[in-house]
Amino acid sequence: MINTLNHRPAQGAIILFNGRDLGNWKTRDGRPAGWQVEDGILVVVPKSGDIVSEETFGDFFLHLEFRCPDMPEATGQGKANSGVFLQGRYEIQVLDSYGWKVPGKGDCGAIYDQFAPLVNGCKPATEWQTYDVVFRAPRQDEGEFMAKGPRVTVFHNGQLIHNNLQLPGVTGGAVDQNLYEPGPLLLQDHNNLMAFRNIWAVTLPLKGSEEYGPR
Repeated sequence: MINTLNHRPAQGAIILFNGRDLGNWKTRDGRPAGWQVEDGILVVVPKSGDIVSEETFGDFFLHLEFRCPDMPEATGQGKANSGVFLQGRYEIQVLDSYGWKVPGKGDCGAIYDQFAPLVNGCKPATEWQTYDVVFRAPRQDEGEFMAKGPRVTVFHNGQLIHNNLQLPGVTGGAVDQNLYEPGPLLLQDHNNLMAFRNIWAVTLPLKGSEEYGPR
């Protein structure tokens, strides 16, 4: 278990949410983001639409904190639903799945409709939670017919829930199919009062050196 709640941005990190405004976010169709900032927290305004970052990424590390509202009368996919889309194409589900013994492909931490999390890492609703993600973008090597799909490793509240998964393709609701181009971070408006904070990313090099020794 690794506790990264309230973790300060790493050196050289890109701050995706500054706690003050949404100047570097927009809707899918390019309009100003309609969510609100309250006491340094990013809060969904239901039915205002998904928001996407101005910044785009290839390979990157992401830290994000989220809070689910308490919706005791709701069930299943209606229970504090949202999503975090890597490159705008690959959704990590956000849901209040606390206490569910065997999480499925639509529950919190799932790569939506593709892979269930290895374990249920959820905290109760209204508590802050963390996603720490390592994303390796798809590769299309020149001269090769076989493309290499994206890979993702995810920690949820310090628990490993996806271990270097290779994804078969984009998940539902992707912004586009431009697999070999950088893409934004997308946060989903699913008509629930979700909250986010401390969102930052570190761009990762595409490959290491083929040489060794001091230079």
